[in-house]
Amino acid sequence: MDTHEAIVNPVMGKKPPQLGKRCVMVANPPDLDCLHRLLKTGNSKSQRLLMSRLNYGYENISTGVVGPFIGAPYAVILLESLIAWGVREVVFFGWCGAVSGNVRIGDVIIPDKSFIDDGTSKNYTAGPCSESFPCVSLQSRIKSALTKHKVKFHEGPVWSTDAIFRETKEKVAYFQKKNALAVEMEAAALFSVGSFRNIDVGCILLVSDELSSLKWKPGFKNPVFKQRRYQLCEIIQNFWSGQ
Repeated sequence: MDTHEAIVNPVMGKKPPQLGKRCVMVANPPDLDCLHRLLKTGNSKSQRLLMSRLNYGYENISTGVVGPFIGAPYAVILLESLIAWGVREVVFFGWCGAVSGNVRIGDVIIPDKSFIDDGTSKNYTAGPCSESFPCVSLQSRIKSALTKHKVKFHEGPVWSTDAIFRETKEKVAYFQKKNALAVEMEAAALFSVGSFRNIDVGCILLVSDELSSLKWKPGFKNPVFKQRRYQLCEIIQNFWSGQ
């Protein structure tokens, strides 16, 4: 008997949604609303997915959009459902807090890996593992799309944690020494599931606040942050055009 075999597994169900192979996972409600408005809804369909909403069947693009969500465990439950329904390529769009002093509110980050400081990732990795990685080819396509639209970005590691209120000075300093650009809550787990289930997971992060000075500087109302959010939604809207 395989002691590592899961007792409960994701299932397709009797009437699975016809999503196609691609899906955008959008963490935050304002971005979810923005992206849905930008897409040609036409005869698109919408249904509850746990505490989130899944939209699909748009006129101009064969892509599903799901959100909002917060935290690694819940994000992974959503992703497992998408995989069971046939999704093979996922782009995650979320916000993050700057850890590097070179990163500012409104900046864009394309992670090349995430330091695992959450509990979910460890259940999808073999043995002791401190890092997880996105799909390189998908990240490359995302970077090309940003470059095409003249959006500058940082590329490097991020730190994924479950405990937003335990981002201590000690931990921030520790991950600064590891050259982490920012902290967020879902990327490591989504990357780990992607590797485990053999699907492609990419990630775009937008800096919403700063912790690099060891004091919190929120930027949720910053005009640059708001403008960049809309710009990224436009880029995501066109990412799979014609595919």
